[in-house]
Amino acid sequence: MAEKHEKNTGRLSGKVAIISGAAAADGAVGIGAATAKLFAREGARVLLVNRTEAHAQQLRDDIVSEGGECAVFIGDVTLETDVQRMVESAISIYGQIDILHNNAGVGAPGTVVNVEQSVWDNAMKTNLQATMLTCKYSIPHMIASGGGSIINTSTVGAVQGFRRGDIGFAAYSASKAGLIGLTLSIAADYAADGIRANSLIAGMVNTPSLQRLGEEARTKRRLAVPLQTEGTPWDVAWAALYLASDEARWVTGASLPVDGGQMNLREWPG
Repeated sequence: MAEKHEKNTGRLSGKVAIISGAAAADGAVGIGAATAKLFAREGARVLLVNRTEAHAQQLRDDIVSEGGECAVFIGDVTLETDVQRMVESAISIYGQIDILHNNAGVGAPGTVVNVEQSVWDNAMKTNLQATMLTCKYSIPHMIASGGGSIINTSTVGAVQGFRRGDIGFAAYSASKAGLIGLTLSIAADYAADGIRANSLIAGMVNTPSLQRLGEEARTKRRLAVPLQTEGTPWDVAWAALYLASDEARWVTGASLPVDGGQMNLREWPG
């Protein structure tokens, strides 16, 4: 599904959302930006968390021009002090936290034999530890508000081994698989407090970071999907909107595939 959004139904009215990795490095619309726009269109007040100020401010301008309400926080969610300031900023500006979308993430090429230690460590810090930190400081405020929704962006690479050509992705797969386990733990630990935690299992989505692969690679990725179509950031954003809304009030500990059938559908040989 594309960006089309003809009417604001107020699905997130009165809610405050934090989105990490909100703006792509090149200013294009990735999963974070698409989610931020949908959340704002549905009435949420959004804190855009990003390391690059210029792109975050542009996204903010786009949202404000549509009549949405949002603010920008510049920081690195792998740093505990920045995460503390992020949460303090959300509370200072909006007074509450209802939704936390952990979308910041990095790729990490290499097999277990040839991955560089710095690449492995960065993947674990960005894809896994950062989510632990944002949850650590956001959850107490969610509890104070009566509950909330945590949405973590994972990938089919977390549940399927994969490689591209002769390149493996051990650190990426391991960190994103750990994210699913972390989500399940959070869902179990804080269900009684009214907090829901779910994962999005994103498939062959054409995000800005993948544009450099070229058209041939995009075609191969599309043909690897049972639906034979290419996913967009908006497809993942619509799923995030559902999990953030009260429509998903009875959904927690789930891993929702948004992958065109890639994870669960197979064609038998012969």
